[in-house]
Amino acid sequence: MPTILDTLKKGAIWLEKQGIDEARLNMEHLIAHLLACDRMQLYIDFDRPLTDAELDELRELTKRRAGGEPLQHILGTVEFCGLEFFCDNRALIPRPETEELAAQVAQFTIPGKPDILDVGCGSGVLGLSLLHLLADREPSLVLGDISRDALDLASENVDKLQLGPKNIQLIETDLFSNVSDTFDLIVANLPYVSNEQRSHLSPEVQWDPDTALYGGEEGTELIQRFLEEAPSRLNPGAVLAIEFGIGQGDTLKTFADSRGLGNLETLRDLSGVERFLFATQAA
Repeated sequence: MPTILDTLKKGAIWLEKQGIDEARLNMEHLIAHLLACDRMQLYIDFDRPLTDAELDELRELTKRRAGGEPLQHILGTVEFCGLEFFCDNRALIPRPETEELAAQVAQFTIPGKPDILDVGCGSGVLGLSLLHLLADREPSLVLGDISRDALDLASENVDKLQLGPKNIQLIETDLFSNVSDTFDLIVANLPYVSNEQRSHLSPEVQWDPDTALYGGEEGTELIQRFLEEAPSRLNPGAVLAIEFGIGQGDTLKTFADSRGLGNLETLRDLSGVERFLFATQAA
């Protein structure tokens, strides 16, 4: 019977031929998922033979990955800010840039015991991670999304992480339409892909829901609606933070300024790309 190491090597070569980036890492994740262990355990047990039943199941997982299905969907989970979240096609797969946004937000001075709103929350990774990162501040959190499916996934993540539920509320809402309160921190990773870019997205990205990807003809329309409505939802001294697409920073900063948002600042991600917009409401 082929061992874990034999199977890992052969599977990685095959995935690479199918055009899968980081083929060996993908194969490690698939085998570890199959055997319900962590990746390091594979190298401790590298000479362990795999049964026929295990090989049959692994072949199906590998075929799904070769067909372009995202690894996170196959595994059913994703790590974000050191936490493990459920992940599937009901919401956007969180990207590393959004982890950077969470880390940047956690460093800002936010008043008191902050009331946080995550607009377009998807699976809840951004808001729930901030609830965890700012736990010593005893924050409360509202997760809002237009998609009922996404909110169901976010609810499953609330249960999984056991961070609530007393201080967590989920609201089905189109941006702020069903939100009546004001907040000390509003964060958002809204759709910012333009309609023109639709045909240029990788097959993997296209597994994400359209409502989580496309922001309008130019890509900035939904974010501009958000910036139009946000000022009235901010408490004095509150912080607003959003992620945006490549080349959209100047447009959004100018728009935010015209809507009365102050102390505007754009920050770059670790790749050096201008990616985040911050504003602080006057105290």
